[in-house]
Amino acid sequence: MNKSELVAEIASKSGLTQADAGSAVDAMMDIIVSQVKKGDEVNITGYVKFSRKDTKERMGRNPRTGESRMIPAGTAVKIQALSKLKAAGKGK
Repeated sequence: MNKSELVAEIASKSGLTQADAGSAVDAMMDIIVSQVKKGDEVNITGYVKFSRKDTKERMGRNPRTGESRMIPAGTAVKIQALSKLKAAGKGK
């Protein structure tokens, strides 16, 4: 499912227009991005949790040349499936 299909599905199930549903999806994603960027966690109870994870500097290796090099510290986004989403993946 892509974003336009998601917007259409939300519109049909909620009674919103597609424009309003699209605005709601965009607003939700903007909020998630801004909260994670600040370092806060976004938890949609039972479904998914978004958080920022700081990575440490570490030694890496170029697989072609075998050359070792230092990979700098950075940040990553951690997305964790919670109980209801996990159950859907198992087909329950």
